[in-house]
Amino acid sequence: MMLELSLDGTWLPICEDSALTPGRGMAALLPDGRQVALFRDRAGRLYAIDNRDPFTGAQVLSRGLLGSAGGRPFVASPLLKQRFDLETGRCLDDEEVSVAVFPARTRELVPAA
Repeated sequence: MMLELSLDGTWLPICEDSALTPGRGMAALLPDGRQVALFRDRAGRLYAIDNRDPFTGAQVLSRGLLGSAGGRPFVASPLLKQRFDLETGRCLDDEEVSVAVFPARTRELVPAA
């Protein structure tokens, strides 16, 4: 299985699905030079958000802790602990701040003929 992200309507292969550990994040470099933070929660749902912490500018959100608040999944930045909703990108601690969210999916690899 391949993990893919949608960028501007095009699905890009990112990594083997098995590279993502439930409950932990992983960073990946996109073709345009941005970094994305990838997560799989313990229920198996995939999330992809910008890896850049908007409060510090550091590429660290992939190293944050996963949690939930009011039924909303979030990642807490490892630096200043702001929480970002994994579905919307909205900061739960400052409504004026958000990060980009990317559609993510897994797809079965079809062997070349």
